[in-house]
Amino acid sequence: MDTLEVTPQVLAGRGVSFSLPGSQGMVECVVTIRALQDCFWLEPNADELRIMRAFRNGYGRIRAVAERKVLAHPVTHLELTHADFARP
Repeated sequence: MDTLEVTPQVLAGRGVSFSLPGSQGMVECVVTIRALQDCFWLEPNADELRIMRAFRNGYGRIRAVAERKVLAHPVTHLELTHADFARP
């Protein structure tokens, strides 16, 4: 299956949106600003460049968590919060 890679984008005040292929087509995902701050060392009031840097640096973990959530509960929209990255 061909998949279209969509460039991640900063959603002002909300987080970073990105897409992943899922069983029902593309899954629109958002990782929240708070998750990036709490789990990926993003400083408060960061500009878009720093937000994207934190996202890219944590992308492997962010993608892995998103993929596990989508496998467990197939959806077309997913929001990842700091709770999704909390250690048990």
